[in-house]
Amino acid sequence: MVGSVSEAEDAVQESFMRLLNVDLDEIEDMRGWLVVVTGRICLDQMGSARVRHAAGQDLSPNVATNTPDPSEVVTLDDSIRMALAVVLERLTPPERAAFVLHDVFQFSFDDVASIVGRSSAACRQLASRARRRMEEETGPARFAVEAAEEREVVERFIAACAGGNLEALLSVLDPDVDGHAELGFMPPVDVEGRENVAARVLALFGPQTRTTFVSVPINGEPGILISRNGRPFALTVLTVGDGRITHLRSIADPRQLAYLSPLA
Repeated sequence: MVGSVSEAEDAVQESFMRLLNVDLDEIEDMRGWLVVVTGRICLDQMGSARVRHAAGQDLSPNVATNTPDPSEVVTLDDSIRMALAVVLERLTPPERAAFVLHDVFQFSFDDVASIVGRSSAACRQLASRARRRMEEETGPARFAVEAAEEREVVERFIAACAGGNLEALLSVLDPDVDGHAELGFMPPVDVEGRENVAARVLALFGPQTRTTFVSVPINGEPGILISRNGRPFALTVLTVGDGRITHLRSIADPRQLAYLSPLA
């Protein structure tokens, strides 16, 4: 739910600290009590994180590198795990809670309702909305392109970034290309136009940044996992049409990239 091992541990510790201040004889279901309290603490963390993010404050915790994310509970493959990394961060905290608790951990909607603080019917709608978002993002790509053309576009993009070649980068971008980036240390960035997108891409991923690029398919679309010092630094999903990139979505937020740690 919180996307960070350290914050998850904090939530569990806080739950047990609260347990010390209650009369245990009044608790009929200890596990249920802890689940409810921990879930509400996670919701509070997600809500406050969004407020800090909107204000442009740093959200970068210490990212663990060897702990599985929630999607591994249902043994999903690497591409779907990366899909979760992208999709979960787009859900509202209640949607995210309903989806993770019900679809991943199999809690009933009555249990989810007690955590989220809404009715069972409302939680069912939250989970349904999150599930539709998941299906939209992990379904077939919006643009069907030949695999060879897709690979060529990705290779040209990587070569242009690695070499700092502005003209080559401009040639692989559609004139009306737009981009969205989640940077973590500042509010999300939206850029429109080939020249503006190219300048932003080279600033983030140019040769001066000493990054490593690995082509990876994500949700049926071409993607690039970008690493620095052996750790994931950014995940970029490319939408391709007519041999050019029409849209870029990048995540360079350590909080969100914590989902990708098992893939590093």
